Amino acid sequence: MNSQKVKRKLSAIFSADVKGYSRLMGEDEIATVHTIEEYRKTMAAVIQQHRGRVIDSPGDNLLAEFASVVDAVQSAVETQKILKAKNTELPEQRRMEFRIGINLGDVIEEGERIYGDGVNITARIEGLADPGGICLSGSAYEQIENKLALGYEYLGKHSVKNIAKPVKVYKIPLESGADRKKKLGVRQWKKMAFAAIAVIILGAAAGAGWMFFLRHTEPASDVAAVEKAVFPLPDKPSIAVMPFDNLSGDPGQNYIADGISENITSALSKISGMFVIARNSAFSYKGKPVKVQQVRKELGVRYVLEGSTQKIGNRVRITAQLIDAASGYHLWSEKYDRDINNIFALQDEITRKIIVELQVKLTEGEQARVSHKSTTSREAWSCAVRGLKLFEQSSKKNNARAMELFERAVELDPDYVWAWVRLAWTHIIASKPGWSQSSLESFKKAVEIAKNALALDDSDSGVRALLGIINLRRKHYKKAIAEGKKSIALGPTNAQAHVLLAVSMHSVGKFDDTIRLVRKAMRLHPYYPAYYLVWLGTGYRMTERYEEALTVYKELLERSRKGDFSVRAAHLFLIEVYVELGMEEKARTHAAELLKKNPRFSLRQISKISAYRYKDPANLERRFNALRKAGLK
Repeated sequence: MNSQKVKRKLSAIFSADVKGYSRLMGEDEIATVHTIEEYRKTMAAVIQQHRGRVIDSPGDNLLAEFASVVDAVQSAVETQKILKAKNTELPEQRRMEFRIGINLGDVIEEGERIYGDGVNITARIEGLADPGGICLSGSAYEQIENKLALGYEYLGKHSVKNIAKPVKVYKIPLESGADRKKKLGVRQWKKMAFAAIAVIILGAAAGAGWMFFLRHTEPASDVAAVEKAVFPLPDKPSIAVMPFDNLSGDPGQNYIADGISENITSALSKISGMFVIARNSAFSYKGKPVKVQQVRKELGVRYVLEGSTQKIGNRVRITAQLIDAASGYHLWSEKYDRDINNIFALQDEITRKIIVELQVKLTEGEQARVSHKSTTSREAWSCAVRGLKLFEQSSKKNNARAMELFERAVELDPDYVWAWVRLAWTHIIASKPGWSQSSLESFKKAVEIAKNALALDDSDSGVRALLGIINLRRKHYKKAIAEGKKSIALGPTNAQAHVLLAVSMHSVGKFDDTIRLVRKAMRLHPYYPAYYLVWLGTGYRMTERYEEALTVYKELLERSRKGDFSVRAAHLFLIEVYVELGMEEKARTHAAELLKKNPRFSLRQISKISAYRYKDPANLERRFNALRKAGLK
């Protein structure tokens, strides 16, 4: 080979061979050949699924190459699990167990083949693996140590023929929890034997120390498995769509990544057979290095969708991968290179693949809603996504800028329902005192837009939620509740729809329903905004669950001091609860804080606060009485 034309590269190398292949061939050549051909096909399919390629498969060996160590290891783990299941169908003496070695090393590429020390080291590591097991080189381990929570066992340094320095080798434990416990028990008995000698020599104190050590030497993978999550997993496929990464290097292209995440989340949230975390909670991880196991624990989901986008000229490259967050395994992954104008069809394709992979059954109505495209105008979509970001950064200025972008979006695409709904919300926000020239005109504009959106799509969850709050503002309580229920039926995992219906239920005195709906919204949106606490707290307060209300309102005050909500309102709610608990001194302390921040406060102002609006005036009077006891007038 001409050294001047040698092509070198760094690759993740996957090498596998069969333990006891000669014995199997000697006993039954035909059956062995049939089995190994079947197993090779299985391995090749798994390798391809994880973006690897099979280089060669002579005899009982198989050599493959990956660009990523993570992909190589996940492919190996999945391969061993599948082959283990296949082996259970065979007589014990005919089972075919592969040993797999993985290394990250420099290789020489010649055509479709690879050579060099990187390959030789991999073959040596493969030979150290147990039948049905996996071993890694130190270089491969360093790439996945903090990425895949598989549990690793260091096997020490091993010499490799023609390699000057010994190579570090690690084992990936693949036994079931029961098998690990059995093996752990054997190790414990051995250690206890040494501990007994230590007791004789050093006394009972040393023996107790050994027993303590033995009780705390479980494998790392076991510890991770029993670590409790913040939320229990739902009884249906649960998923968080993480914010896609923008790899273009241009912050101006962030809207593409953000928009894809938003659209996929929105589509999945319409499916009753799924549990989908609210976009805002998933986006709290944006720009942060995070493991899927952490997402699983903090958001309480089984699956995570990750991805990235990169716009190059008129084309966009998108990667998407669906991960089982419990194990870290990739269930499905794909790379796309499409014309930027086909981005909407691509989003639908990704959504459908998730649904198929998780085996979720759709009703006829859900099929129609999931496949429905909100817009085909990339420019309108761009305006809407940028407008959403501003809208969520709540301020008078940002709301006005968001309004302009939504107006531009619907001007470009008059059938863009999603943008019409968000435009209506900017007008509802602008109806707050001091946020526009006329609060009444702003609200009228929102009503007009809502009617237009309904005419365009009467099966949109966002449209129905919008109509619910509009009817509530008009004191059309029955219509408000009816629209709120329709919104949830059309968007079963729409967190905002649950909260808005909770507001309507609160107004008509259905406080138990208020609590139930807000708690469901909080589960769907674990990083919920502070205003969720208002409705949960008032639900508890009005059902005389004062201790629970106190806990909620203390959290609200804490978040208010960080700028998440009105500090004055938080003090107001705490005053009521402390009075009801007979702690009037504390109630008066908060009343003093309230008056310090708002010297002109009066009970007459209360009716303007949404949390104090009731169909039955007796509910308002009940709260007024508590405030009067604290000295407020």
